[in-house]
Amino acid sequence: QVWLVESGGGLVQAGGSLRLSCTASGRTFGHNPMGWFRQAPGKDREFVAAISWTDTTDYSDSVKGRFTISREDVKNVIYLQMNNLEPEDTGVYYCAARSASTKLYYRTGDYNYWGRGTQVTVSS
Repeated sequence: QVWLVESGGGLVQAGGSLRLSCTASGRTFGHNPMGWFRQAPGKDREFVAAISWTDTTDYSDSVKGRFTISREDVKNVIYLQMNNLEPEDTGVYYCAARSASTKLYYRTGDYNYWGRGTQVTVSS
């Protein structure tokens, strides 16, 4: 079993920054693809960023150039650095992990494990 716990969310003004963290326990994550998703009220959960075990990354078009995903496998932690935040970035942010693979994954159904989420609110 794997547990993921997100932290770092909060309230920030537009143009500000936040760094989210996701700490994994139950097993090590040296070879597992990881991802961040978000869900705004009344909307489906959507892909934000993904990182492979070889540190290849990809982002949704809406956050590309503003968000950075990274990982510290020694600590079993991944991060999402969010800069120049916009009100449209508001939502609950979820960390996700899947079984070992060399690929990047973009769909919620591709991931086996999920955290409970952390709220990010960006005021205009």
